[in-house]
Amino acid sequence: MVRRRLAVRGVVQGVGFRPFVYQLAVRHALTGVVGNDTAGVFIEVQGAADRVAAFAAELTARPPPLARVDAVDAADLPTVPETHFVIVASQTTAGRGSSVPADVATCADCLRELFDPADRRFRYPFINCTHCGPRFTIIRRLPYDRPATTMAGFPMCAACEREYLDPADRRFHAQPVACPACGPRVWLEAGGASVAAGDAAVREAGRVLAGGGLLAVKGIGGFHLACDAGTAAAVAKLRERKGRTDKPFAVMVPDIDAAKRIAEVGDDEAAVLTSPERPIVMVRRRDAGGVIAPGLNTVGLMLPYSPLHHLLVDRPLVMTSGNRGDEPIARDNAEARWRLADLADAFLMHDRDIHTACDDSVVRVFAGHEYPVRRSRGYAPLPVKLPRAGKAVLAVGGELKATLCVTAGDHAYLSQHVGDVESPDTLAALDRTADHLLALFGVAPEVVACDLHPGYLSAEWAARFAERRGVPLVRVQHHRAHVASLLADANWHGGPVLVACFDGTGYGTDGAVWGGEFFLADEGRIERVAHLKYVPLPGGDAAVRKPYRVALAHLWAAGIGWDSDLPSTTACGDAEQRVIRRQLERNVNCVPTSSMGRLFDAVASLAGVCQAVSYEGQAAMELEAVAGDGADPYPFGVTRAGPLVLDTAPLLAAVVADVSGRTPAPRIAARFHAAVAEMVRVVAGSLAAPAVGLTGGVFQNVTLLQLVADRLRAEGVAVLTHLQVPCNDGGLSLGQAVVAGGIR
Repeated sequence: MVRRRLAVRGVVQGVGFRPFVYQLAVRHALTGVVGNDTAGVFIEVQGAADRVAAFAAELTARPPPLARVDAVDAADLPTVPETHFVIVASQTTAGRGSSVPADVATCADCLRELFDPADRRFRYPFINCTHCGPRFTIIRRLPYDRPATTMAGFPMCAACEREYLDPADRRFHAQPVACPACGPRVWLEAGGASVAAGDAAVREAGRVLAGGGLLAVKGIGGFHLACDAGTAAAVAKLRERKGRTDKPFAVMVPDIDAAKRIAEVGDDEAAVLTSPERPIVMVRRRDAGGVIAPGLNTVGLMLPYSPLHHLLVDRPLVMTSGNRGDEPIARDNAEARWRLADLADAFLMHDRDIHTACDDSVVRVFAGHEYPVRRSRGYAPLPVKLPRAGKAVLAVGGELKATLCVTAGDHAYLSQHVGDVESPDTLAALDRTADHLLALFGVAPEVVACDLHPGYLSAEWAARFAERRGVPLVRVQHHRAHVASLLADANWHGGPVLVACFDGTGYGTDGAVWGGEFFLADEGRIERVAHLKYVPLPGGDAAVRKPYRVALAHLWAAGIGWDSDLPSTTACGDAEQRVIRRQLERNVNCVPTSSMGRLFDAVASLAGVCQAVSYEGQAAMELEAVAGDGADPYPFGVTRAGPLVLDTAPLLAAVVADVSGRTPAPRIAARFHAAVAEMVRVVAGSLAAPAVGLTGGVFQNVTLLQLVADRLRAEGVAVLTHLQVPCNDGGLSLGQAVVAGGIR
């Protein structure tokens, strides 16, 4: 007879791990205890030595589907007299917290019960079990037990408690378990008053949507604004009220068959759409135009992931974040009433509080796997494994697509998507998110990290936070953080790697706006070795909003005249042209930039694809959408004195020649994409790079990503791409944490 204590670390709370341990111990005829503590799950098992060994082997070989075991620490104990194996009360312990489970879509078993008239939870919008339902968004603190969640105010009825205490039941120790008799309730508000409750509210909400109305829906991580995707007038009304002129909307469809009627959904896309994470998946659309995603050839689709969605979505619905453009998503009822009052015609409310607001995640599918665009619900705050432990860091990301990152030991925990740091509301969201992450994981940061840019609100927030905590502030250059993020994400240990980092804006160490950069990365160093030739950017943000200004600046820098028949020149009035020319000639309010994102803007304008943008990345996305296949690349120059400098003047001259010769935009876009891919291949060949990484927001463009990967692999070069965090600024905090923590 032996007794062994096992301390299990990882995603082991809120995923049915204790019931799994209980059933495993009973099957092996062992006695002992299992419980949650702040750090994970603790187990004491007693019995014959061979049975204890078999138990320990099976513990890690076949854990519950949603669990992730990172480590098991074992210690021998003296045997004690006992006759049963039991689940004991949770313990609060000192030290690092456990990994917290993400929110999980409704499972097949719960879905069957939801639509079974004989089941006591028939059409109940909050049905869940051990294998599904809200987790991260309702957890206030660890250990993960009902009193530590927003379900604390809903005492279980006798029937739910029997299920909760029955080891053979699917709801054994499922913390959010509830039913119509004891759980949260749903109601519909319109005109400031409640007009229906329960199932009648859901049915009436459906009628609001069918009639072309706009509905605010409280989900798992916050509010959506919804309308019928097939009613152009409703979508136009949503755009007008939200001030969202062109930016694409996501669409929630009832099932895969509905998704396939809208878009080209292959097996890989279907697998991601139906996964427990249920992200928005960017897929190629079947129609050539439309009001959902104007100017694009893709659309973001998702399937219902909460019981309420399954009850409501009987046709494709636009489901966009319940907020205004510069605000975080609304998360509680009172907040939604005043922030969304002039946006929604009705509100579908419920009384289960959302502790942590969590927007929908967005992914593309590349090379058969998920390629993150926005990492939030379903994925946050699952950890990224680091190559080794470093200092405990709180990193705050950049100005756009902000996320926070906390490191503890050899794990990095990224927050949900916080958004663009442009308002007091977003700064308040940073406060809440930082406090919650640090408390959940038991981290006292030794360092705070932020972007190098002196004007970022996120950097100001980080400086104040570091001062309050009495810890140093480390400012990490934007693109070096991107590089470190990629290498941590890809778990790269293969020696030196060349990384192409292409994005729109990043403050460089020389004060210029970087964005078309190449770095050589190895243990302990990230060295800039190549970049696009600098071009003056007149007017800063004004130029970014008007790609024709960027195009004219690129032509001026390349010594190319502004012919009156060019689309960029036509879009810019004579008076504005004179102002821009004076700015460039006198170098007034002109910042030098090596940005690849701005080069995409320039070519999109020259090709007549996009002259003004209403959302970030619009011109580049529309240029990708029109790109054809199999074109020869435009030429470019390479200066090899010191760091390699890529000269785009030949490229721009060739684009202008094609435009003047009436070459169609799809061919111009295809030749340009091929040229950018060729730039990466040429730099990799010049530096004899055995491996190349691809990061930065420009690589959200999977057309470019595929072209680059194909060229490199054809020459035997290994290619690293993102797997767990976005290539855009949503992954920046991970890289900042890695650099500031001394890991790279």
